[in-house]
Amino acid sequence: MNTYAIDLSLKPTTFDLWHVCLAGTVALLSLILIVLLLSVVISRIRCKKKSTIQQTVPTPEPVVKIVEKIVEVEKLVHAPAPEPVVLKEATPDAALQLLGLLQKEARFIDFIKEDIAAFSDADIGVAARVVHEGCNKAINEHFTLATVRNEQEGSKITLPQGFDAAAVRLTGNIVGAAPFTGTLVHKGWQVTGIRLPKLTAGHNAAIVAPAEVEL
Repeated sequence: MNTYAIDLSLKPTTFDLWHVCLAGTVALLSLILIVLLLSVVISRIRCKKKSTIQQTVPTPEPVVKIVEKIVEVEKLVHAPAPEPVVLKEATPDAALQLLGLLQKEARFIDFIKEDIAAFSDADIGVAARVVHEGCNKAINEHFTLATVRNEQEGSKITLPQGFDAAAVRLTGNIVGAAPFTGTLVHKGWQVTGIRLPKLTAGHNAAIVAPAEVEL
């Protein structure tokens, strides 16, 4: 078997086309390697610069926007409170004076306070006639009376809206609001004049009928 020994220390004595191609390839690969290394170095430098710039740029502070909210408030307007009802204090003297007049003219208190259970109807009728005549005299002498309504009793009348509820009293089936149409049952009475006698100072009106002593 034949063996060949290669002496690497030998230098070529000729420089042909093959050696030119080999040298060109080596040079090209070296150039490509250098370019790649340069690009890697440049990219790393750029990355470092970008990170440095990002660190140095201050983070913008958040902008606080003030939003005005309009709240609609419904104002409740309360209806004015009704005026308090002023009650007029009745003077007892006039009432006591009238009661005294009825007692004087018709023995009104005597008739009311009498126990009539023991009397017959005829006796009660006679006494009632006396009381009626005396009361009629006292009323006509000291008061002027007139009817509230002028229509005939039993006739149909219509009460408009806003009628005087103190002068007309409704009875029966009251439904809805005025106007009301109904039958006049009673004309009503109203006092148009008063002629009570004047009292002297110190007069005790509570004595509607003094005691009687016959001497």
